[in-house]
Order: sequence, then structure tokens, then C-alpha cells
Amino acid sequence: MQSGMNPWSNNEAVDTEKLFSEFGIEPIGPVAETLPDVPAFMRRGIVIGHRDYQRIAEAIRNRTPFHVLSGFMPSGLPHLGHLMVMKEMVWHVQQGGNGYVAIADREAHAVRGVSWEKCREYGKEYLKCLYALGFEGTHYFQSRNDRLKDLAFESSTKVNFSDLAAIYGFGQETSLAHAVSVITQVADIIYPQLDAGPAPTIVPVGLDQDPHIRLTRDVAYKLRMFTVEDRGAYISVRSKNAPEEALAAVHKAFSGSKKYEGHVDVPGASLGRVGEVVRGIEIEHGGFGFCSPSSTYHIFMPGLQGGKMSSSVPESSFGFYESEKAIRKKIMAGLTGGRMTLEEQKRLGGEPGRCSIFLLNLFHMLEDDAELAELRRRCVGGELTCGQCKKETLERVLAFVGDLREKMDAVEHMVEV
Repeated sequence: MQSGMNPWSNNEAVDTEKLFSEFGIEPIGPVAETLPDVPAFMRRGIVIGHRDYQRIAEAIRNRTPFHVLSGFMPSGLPHLGHLMVMKEMVWHVQQGGNGYVAIADREAHAVRGVSWEKCREYGKEYLKCLYALGFEGTHYFQSRNDRLKDLAFESSTKVNFSDLAAIYGFGQETSLAHAVSVITQVADIIYPQLDAGPAPTIVPVGLDQDPHIRLTRDVAYKLRMFTVEDRGAYISVRSKNAPEEALAAVHKAFSGSKKYEGHVDVPGASLGRVGEVVRGIEIEHGGFGFCSPSSTYHIFMPGLQGGKMSSSVPESSFGFYESEKAIRKKIMAGLTGGRMTLEEQKRLGGEPGRCSIFLLNLFHMLEDDAELAELRRRCVGGELTCGQCKKETLERVLAFVGDLREKMDAVEHMVEV
């Protein structure tokens, strides 16, 4: 089945409905309501979908271990378009998650031809942004992490080229390095469990990155020694490639269980308890015991000129080290949902849903829901002109960027590599 997406494209629109229906992504709303504190990016319809987020919500509620990981390809300097994933990561760390950041320099070198030195330079800037925003945890560069490379090799034993062709559309012209970078990303996603032990793992991504999540969930499953299934009257533990002594250990762990060739049936026990015991037995016998990773999916903030935000269109975004003059020019030239004339604006009001400036506030610049609602009311009611809204937004942006720069300078010592 073709993925219908290219995770390396800069300008491809994502068909949200197709992704939800065809690939089984679920709406985030029902599970978000179970969180002790629903973050703004979920309340405001920015994060819209998930895979297995129930496990993360449960870990947050119960204060049990979970990991949060995302990766950044250092093919240029970080900018506004990267901010949402960073905020999601920081929030999950604040909820108790063990944070991991992968700098995908192998991918940048293989797919974009970025030199190793530039990868290092750009990667440090991403890390400075993350730590400045409040991230705590572990970071690494793919090319410098030997345990990751070994895990990527092990993962590659569960993937063939027909898988990559089906998921990514790879063909005869695809370089081997590109394929290696993909399997390295698979290893990135499950690396926190190798490093700190198996636990639910959340990977916040844009919708276009779902192919990586699907492939990794498949690999994590294939790397397991056992499957554990609830059969109603009993829990069935079936060997996939487990050594005989591991199957015997499962039988021994549960009194009253029955051992057959290739599987053990456990009556009178919960699926969760059996699953955790079996996971421990796998690890004792040289397996990984990985949990399938979970994911959240956010929509993309449009560029300041409309269309997709892209580093190849400088006017669509701003970097965190751009001059005040350059940022001012981009904000004041931003596409709005205003009317053709001032008279129409006062009479009909603006259209905030079509306005890049309002969406900039919705995504990032107004944390308070009441303030955002007031901004919308003034716009729709015709009280606020686009010029005034841009000036107010510019003040927020410059204050945010100024504060972020100071913090980035303060954390530079944390990203030496």
C-alpha cells in the first residue's frame, strides 16, 4: 500500500481524512479529555490525531514511567515551523516523561547532502532552542551513537526493500544511504527503551511523518519474542522466535498455566500483568521487550504568506536569530483575513480562520485562551484593523524571540558535542 506521503517533501499537502480513515489514526479529543491538564495545542485543534495515546495519558495520570522522543533533521537553522514539536516535547517532559532528542544528521547527510560539519552546527542550534524552551533529558547525534547504530542494524533484519517501496515509494534509484537513514529513524524511536528500559513512548510529529511511525511499530512488534493475547478464558502467550528456555520460564512464572508446543495458556490472570511478566522474561533471555511506540499528530501552521511554511520560502517564516527589522517586515507583510476596505472591515469584520497573523497567535503567541478569544472577538466584530493586529502581534513576537535568544545563549554549554 502506498503511503500517499513523502516525509522529506517541503511542499506537499497532507490529506487528513485519508490518513485517519486509511491508516487508522484516531482523533485526539476523547483521550485528551482524560488528561489531568489538557494543553493548549490539544484544546485548540492543533494536535488532532494519535496512535495509542491512551497509554501515555494513563502513564501521566498514574505517574508511571514513559518516554518522549522526537528528532530534528539539521538541514538548516531552526525556525517558527519547528516550534510546535518542541513545545509538545517540553510539555510531555513536564508531565513526567523521560526526554530524548535525536539530531538526525545521518538523514540530513543522506537525503539533503548536508556536510557533517554543517549538521553539527545546525544540530546544536536545535538543541539550544529545546533547552531554552525548558527541555530536560538526553540528546544525541545519530552518527555519534554506536548503540543506536547497533539497534538500527538489528531493526534492519525485520525490514526488506519491498517494505520501503510500499511505505515510501523507494525505487531502484533510491540510494542505500537513504534506506539506512530510514532504519536509523526506526532505531531512534525505540532507542529510549533500549537506553532506559521498555515503557510507553510518545513521538510527537506532523502528519507527514506517519510513515516512520507505522514502520517502527511494525519493527517493534517483530523484535518481540512473544505475542500476548486475551482469549477470554485465558491469556495466550505464543512464541514467535523465543528460545525454549524462555517459554519454560513463562510457564514457571504462572502457577496453573498450561504449556504446549510453542505457547503457554495462563488462566485467571490479567492481560496487563501477564504482558509485563513476559516482557521481563524476554529481556532476561536476551530480547528487547519493546512497547510499540505511540504518536500524536499536529497540523501545520500556514506560512506568513499563506500556503505551507517552508525554509525554501524565507518570507513564510522567521528564524530565531533574524534581526528585528527582518521579523518586522515579515509580520507586517503577512497575509490576513481582512476585508478589501476599512469600511468593509468595520461592517463585516475579519476572517481569523484565513489569517496567518491570527493563526500565529493561536499556535504560539497567546498562551491564554481568554486573550485569544478576545482577539477573535475584536477581529470578527470589526473593532480591530489588520494593521493594528499586526502591530500587537509583532510586539508579542519580538518579546518571545528576545527572551528565547537570551535563554539560548544561557544554555549553550549544554549542547557541546
